[in-house]
Amino acid sequence: MNLLRKRAYARAGLLGNPSDGYNGKTISLIIRNFHAEVVLYEWDTVEIVLAEQDRARFRSVQDLARDVELHGYYGGIRLIKATIKGFVRYCEERGIALHDRNFSIRYHSTIPRQVGLAGSSSIIVATLRCLMEFYGIDIPLEAQPAFVLGIEREELGIAAGLQDRVIQSYEGLVYMDFDIERERMVGGYPAYHYEPMDPALLPPLYLAYHAGLSEPTEVFHNDLRGQFERGVPKVVEAIRHFASLAEQGRNALLERDTQRLSALIDENFDTRRTICRLPEWQIEMVETARACGVSAKFAGSGGAIIGVCEDDATFEKLRARLAELEVQTVRPETAVPAAGGASGSERGRKRLQR
Repeated sequence: MNLLRKRAYARAGLLGNPSDGYNGKTISLIIRNFHAEVVLYEWDTVEIVLAEQDRARFRSVQDLARDVELHGYYGGIRLIKATIKGFVRYCEERGIALHDRNFSIRYHSTIPRQVGLAGSSSIIVATLRCLMEFYGIDIPLEAQPAFVLGIEREELGIAAGLQDRVIQSYEGLVYMDFDIERERMVGGYPAYHYEPMDPALLPPLYLAYHAGLSEPTEVFHNDLRGQFERGVPKVVEAIRHFASLAEQGRNALLERDTQRLSALIDENFDTRRTICRLPEWQIEMVETARACGVSAKFAGSGGAIIGVCEDDATFEKLRARLAELEVQTVRPETAVPAAGGASGSERGRKRLQR
């Protein structure tokens, strides 16, 4: 058995988040600058190898406490275990026999942790790709996002929506409509309207993240979920508005209306600010970026921001100003490099579209 090596990339929500968890609409893109890579090869036992991120040795108790403050108690091992368990259950429920060969599996991630770039789901997606190839089992592409979300919700108790899992499964740039009336079952899992868009429609963007300060995604989502389920009017209305912003953003992209897209990005953050008490350091990131003349919103639950930045001079100014806040800024890479060809997931998406 040859060594299997699969990647899944970071993602950024361009518009509409966090309405994906509430049957809303979103636009999301892959950030190929950062990835999780899972390596699997045949072994005499099932072995999950600790990664650098799964620290078990510290310089002091203070070092341990600081690591937990920054990253929580969550490492990648639990994600891999949960994915394997979910995959076995999927096969058992469908009467699919698995061969009896074992494997060693390990992961490595370059995705900044706990800043809303979907680092956890990327490990699950990459692990699933390895398992499908190792066992020769193909879970339909449209079903994979809900499969991954089910692992996070049911096995790990992570409150999240489908957006991250859709974009990491499909890659590129995707407009998603989670309207319950568009729900259909694929391979036993719910799927909605996922519309791949040409990444060339995107104007020049920037992505900035604070690697020194973070907050687990669950902290944000659990609070919002409770308010939504209690029917807090301003929260319910905000969720509807987020979905509308994504729909308008799709039109702005198709019409190449960059000015309109920038305004929608700003409005997305401003709406979120009306329903959430946000950490001051996260607000400072957005306000600093806007002071440089660019749009800005959270790329996810917080800790990273994204927006339109058309010219290089403004980008350099932005990078310098954000560096003063210990924030790193990059130009996000979304399209597959021309020399590299399409990834496995993108080839599958193209077959699906045909």
